Amino acid sequence: MQVHILASGSTGNVAYFKFGNTRLLVDAGISTRRIESKLASIGVKAGELDGVLITHEHIDHIKGLDVLIRRYHLPVFARAATWEAIPCRHKLPPECCIAIEEQFRVGGVEVEAHSISHDAADPVGFSFHYRRKQWVIATDMGVITKNIMKALADADLAVLESNHDRDMLKNGPYPGFLKQRIAGQYGHLSNHDAAAVLARIPHKEEMQVFLAHLSQQNNQPDLALKTVSDFLSQQGCRPGKDITLHLTYPDTTMSFTG
Repeated sequence: MQVHILASGSTGNVAYFKFGNTRLLVDAGISTRRIESKLASIGVKAGELDGVLITHEHIDHIKGLDVLIRRYHLPVFARAATWEAIPCRHKLPPECCIAIEEQFRVGGVEVEAHSISHDAADPVGFSFHYRRKQWVIATDMGVITKNIMKALADADLAVLESNHDRDMLKNGPYPGFLKQRIAGQYGHLSNHDAAAVLARIPHKEEMQVFLAHLSQQNNQPDLALKTVSDFLSQQGCRPGKDITLHLTYPDTTMSFTG
């Protein structure tokens, strides 16, 4: 089992998961050329993918979808309402566009789609079940829903949003309406929110957590890591032992094999 966070942040999001012989891409929020290059750097050809899963239709999650799918004729899995909101939908081969419900299977992997709280048509996070392990990706959430909380409680690995520092957002350059949107229930989780979620769940031993979708304007990697680590320590959790935290970046690939 492998995960490679190829890009994460407001400028684009792509994650590659490998479960045995099943290769999945979650989101395609950077150009196809960059996706191809980043996959090649970890020894993967884009045409070898078994599927692309789309969390929602915002551009930082679908920027490269049009060219990628038409070039490689890959199956794409998304909610029906998300398909209706994807601008390039009419350009894609119909047989590549697969509408998903709560549970589905791709290759050797059982997948669950979890509804999340974000200002999109029907946004989701995903759980992957493979060989008695569960890996979860959940970003772009204003609040944590019960189903995401349950998924995280059972997870061996999670890619979890840690979008902004509350003070940086409050005192930053964004206009008021955008600050309200980001901090609202359909926006994004703060560093403190991510930490509070991780402190609340009954986690497995040596849970791996990638802090994802960090804002370049309203966050800093070291600050996100410190905020989450300090909060967990205060709640009696041992960062590095109970939970191992990993950072993610817009341009640098971050990986884990387990």
